[in-house]
Amino acid sequence: MYLVLIAWIYVALMMAIAEATSPVGSLLGAAFTFLLYGVLPMSVVGYIMGSPARRRAIKAKEAAERGANLDANVQLTQENDVNSVAPNTHSESSSDTVTPVRKEP
Repeated sequence: MYLVLIAWIYVALMMAIAEATSPVGSLLGAAFTFLLYGVLPMSVVGYIMGSPARRRAIKAKEAAERGANLDANVQLTQENDVNSVAPNTHSESSSDTVTPVRKEP
């Protein structure tokens, strides 16, 4: 991937040097040649070619965060199991219930 980028930048640099040393060329024209034929297109190509690597890095970061969150949740659960008592362990209901009203036969 980088070989193509380096080669194209080299070609654009040689074009800019030829523009600058030409009898009818100028340094401003050489700068625009290098920017418009070299840097701008290769920055777009480099961004597009780097997309899979960025995607892999994002997925690896998310997986690491997910693993850290799972480890923290397991640790909190273990601490809560040791320090807490289960609520309402007796057989009574925890709230007043309303008995259903039916028609008498």
